[in-house]
Amino acid sequence: MTPDNPDRITFRKRPQQERSIQRVDAILSAAATLIAEKGVSAMKMTELAVVAAIPIGSVYQYFPDKGAIVRALLDRHAKLIQEKVEEAFSSVTSLDHAIELVCGMIDWYYSEFRGDPAYLGVWLGTDIDKDILQLNILHSNRVAEIFLTCIQPFLPAESRIDLKARTQLFSHLIGASVRFAIMSDEGMAKRMLGEWKQVIRTTLLAEPAL
Repeated sequence: MTPDNPDRITFRKRPQQERSIQRVDAILSAAATLIAEKGVSAMKMTELAVVAAIPIGSVYQYFPDKGAIVRALLDRHAKLIQEKVEEAFSSVTSLDHAIELVCGMIDWYYSEFRGDPAYLGVWLGTDIDKDILQLNILHSNRVAEIFLTCIQPFLPAESRIDLKARTQLFSHLIGASVRFAIMSDEGMAKRMLGEWKQVIRTTLLAEPAL
C-alpha cells in the first residue's frame, strides 16, 4: 500500500543549506508544540508561522499543507522506532529471546513516548488523512519486516505459520496497544501492557492448530 497522492504530503523543497535546515527544524518544532496543545485539525498554518517566527511564505516554501508537516513529524518518529528495532533484533539468539525482545520493545516504546504529547497528536492526525494513514501502515510493515528477517534463521523448516501476515498484524497491534496505553491512566496502562506481553509470549510464534 502506498499513498494515493504522495507528492501532496512531502517536502515542496528539501532543505540543503544550514540556514534552510534550521528553518525546517523551527517549523517542525513549532508544529509539534501546537499539535501537542490542540491537535492536528486545529493547527493553522498562519499560527504555525507565528510560533516558528518564520514568514508564512517560507513555511509554504517547504510544506504545501499540514499533511506534509505531519508526514515529516511521523517520519521522525518512524525512523527512531525502526532504528531501535534494528538495534534490538540484531542480537537475536533464539525464538524465545526474540519474544522477550519484543516485550522489551513494548516497554521502551511506551516509556519513550508516554511523555511526548506531540507523538500522540501526530498519530491521531493520521486518522484524518488517508495518505498519511497509508504511510503509517508502511512504517508498521517495515518494523514487521525487520523482525521477520532477524528471526528467520531460527524458524523450524516445518513451521506452518504465515509469518509475513502474522508479523504485520502484530506490528500494527503493538503500535495501537501502546498508543492506547499512553492515553490511559499510568497504573492501568502498565497492567494492560503486562497482559498484552503475556498474549504475545503465548501466541506470536505459536503454531496454528491442525
